[in-house]
Amino acid sequence: MKLFKLQTLKSFWTLKPPNRTFHGHLRLLASDVYSQYEPIRQGQQEIPKYFNFASDVLDKWSEIEKAGRRPSNPAFWWINGKGEEVKWSFEELGFLSRKVANVLTKVCGLQKGDRIVVILPRVPEWWLVYVACIRAGVVIIPGISQLSARDILYRLQASKATCIITSDALAPAVDSVASECQFLKTKLIVSKGSREGWLNFTDLYKNQSGDYSCIKTRIQDPMTIFFTSGTTGSPKMTEHSQGSLGFRPLLSERYWLDLTPSDVIWSTADTGWIVASLGSVFDPWVFGACIFVHNLPQIESTAILNTLCRFPIHTLLGAPTLFRMLVQNDLSNYKFMNLKHCLSGGEPLNPEVMEQWKNKTGLDIHEIYGQTEMGIICSVFKGVKIKPGSMGKAAPLYDVQIVDKNANILPPGQQGEIAVRSKPIRPLGFFSDYVDNPKKTAESERGDFYVTGDRGTVDEDGYFHFIARDDDIIISSGYRIGPFEVESALIEHPAVAETAVVSSPDPLRGEVVKAFVVLSSTFSPNDLESLSRDLQEHVKKTTAPYKYPRKVEFVQELPKTATGKIKRNELRNKEWGRM
Repeated sequence: MKLFKLQTLKSFWTLKPPNRTFHGHLRLLASDVYSQYEPIRQGQQEIPKYFNFASDVLDKWSEIEKAGRRPSNPAFWWINGKGEEVKWSFEELGFLSRKVANVLTKVCGLQKGDRIVVILPRVPEWWLVYVACIRAGVVIIPGISQLSARDILYRLQASKATCIITSDALAPAVDSVASECQFLKTKLIVSKGSREGWLNFTDLYKNQSGDYSCIKTRIQDPMTIFFTSGTTGSPKMTEHSQGSLGFRPLLSERYWLDLTPSDVIWSTADTGWIVASLGSVFDPWVFGACIFVHNLPQIESTAILNTLCRFPIHTLLGAPTLFRMLVQNDLSNYKFMNLKHCLSGGEPLNPEVMEQWKNKTGLDIHEIYGQTEMGIICSVFKGVKIKPGSMGKAAPLYDVQIVDKNANILPPGQQGEIAVRSKPIRPLGFFSDYVDNPKKTAESERGDFYVTGDRGTVDEDGYFHFIARDDDIIISSGYRIGPFEVESALIEHPAVAETAVVSSPDPLRGEVVKAFVVLSSTFSPNDLESLSRDLQEHVKKTTAPYKYPRKVEFVQELPKTATGKIKRNELRNKEWGRM
């Protein structure tokens, strides 16, 4: 099962600068998890038929740890800003996750291939459940904590999940829709108290045995499903396998994070997004690094800066919004304990923010570019020249090109669609498919390429530059928002006859949701400003709050094509001054 070309990897190897920071650790790691896969990276062996991230990576690090061949760093380090702290070694992570695997299989009756929806904030239980699901072959479906009852209903019905785990905050929302979810059998709550109709997760796992034999999984077996927004219709279920999430970093991870077992990484991504899986689970743990988590209820610059000063965080991964917020502070008042590497992804980062951060901290921000469907596609790797405004070079394993509408490769400097070669061999790292949606799966490819829906260019040096979405997806503060979801919420309001939602520029968030609203003929408001607030609150209550339109404009009519389709591109171009 050879999923990559040897020449692709060998050509990328030449990018390694002579004084990489990890070179001094290679002797220490001579028999570590990563090094045992060197023959596969060199194309001398085939990719294995069977693989399980829990047993083949995490448990191996536990053995290395017990043998005294790993630094004393914890594998997992969690704080909440209120004095509470959790530290686990790989051995403790393994023991506790086996107890949770017993909860899932023995108490909840989950079997290999069953699906579980997990909607938890940044609490330690999220990581235990994730690892336990991998051990048991149970497919985890993470969701962000801002999901509404409607969002949860759709996810439970579409996924046919038989179990859900959530917190006190969302349990009422789950209860309000549970009767409509015919496949849902078990509800687990992470809580210090009890709730009728729910099993208490904490009580259950504490009383379970720490003995559990990891399920044997094939490398193509499903591991995780992410719901990702589209321009039309409801979010799609994007399925990833043991190979695409778990095995991929064994072949290519070092180059975007460049971690060692002595390093501590902090990713501020919400647990529902793929970035949390990449930056807070799989990629750091492949190299035995410590994953740091601060359970912040919201991203707040002072708390972030104080945390960087108090804890030995080596690598910081966040959305551009994070860095836009941080540079607004007087950073001369803060002395970071150990920060060496900063990464930003989810949307383009303004070059001026990168310059301000560099001037104030002496640190570069390395941009990454990716999608739910395939993780990291491009990155500004450590040691490689940074070009402001560029999202770097193609990630290992991927042949990234700029193509036209006929999938012809365009020359450097010419604008087209960013695409990744998917044929004749589908690269390791690609999603398996859009579950139960073969039409959308087929539409994602054009010729020999997977098309991202983003427009960009590539220069003579192989650096890619993002231009804009080729569709109507709005990316605000790193959150992907489909206009259909917001429009569906707005149209339910009695004052709204018609609406179109597009992105609008914003200095802090990059872009925000803007709604153009045509009022119902039976509705004549006296105060449009008050109505705007009313519509915003309505969307917050109807769907996830982060999707609400921060800008509202009332219009007499919406621009449409001859067939009656709303011309969102015209509205969007007007917003961005491109008319």
